Amino acid sequence: MRPAVFLDRDGTVSEEVGYLNHVSRFKLYSFAAPAIRRLNEAGVAAVVVTNQSGVGRGYFPESLVEKVHQRMLEELASQGAKLDRVYYCAHVLADNCECRKPKVGMLQQAARELHLDVRRSFVVGDRYGDLELAHRAGARGVLVRTGYGEGELAWHAAKWKVQPDHIADDLQHAVDWILRQAK
Repeated sequence: MRPAVFLDRDGTVSEEVGYLNHVSRFKLYSFAAPAIRRLNEAGVAAVVVTNQSGVGRGYFPESLVEKVHQRMLEELASQGAKLDRVYYCAHVLADNCECRKPKVGMLQQAARELHLDVRRSFVVGDRYGDLELAHRAGARGVLVRTGYGEGELAWHAAKWKVQPDHIADDLQHAVDWILRQAK
């Protein structure tokens, strides 16, 4: 079983725009494909895990999430990078499902389907919930300053029960740190 880097989508791989309600609003960060390509080259699984409660709230259909993910995969592929899989939770918090981050359902599903060792893995995201997910799963958590990350650090980090294992400027710097840990 190999390790993985579980990536939040909005604010980590792509620009944070609030509820991404049209495929034209999807903007891949310029550093995302090179960073993911480095994970590919190192033999580390790259898996997106993202909450998409806009579906559960009725803001947009599930088919839009699938179109956005197809666009993301195509843009990454055009730059020589690939994701091993994309998982998303379309539920709202009140649904109390096991897949909504920070619960570990998406990571457990990925581990089963892709034969991953979650305890040797990392979760990279721009929100506290991503760090909590890492902690609950026994993985290491990396907070990026992109998306909501800078504000999360400035206004909330002092009261977090779980602190990040590392803070990175962006996904590229997160991958730099992760690959150093793997040596």
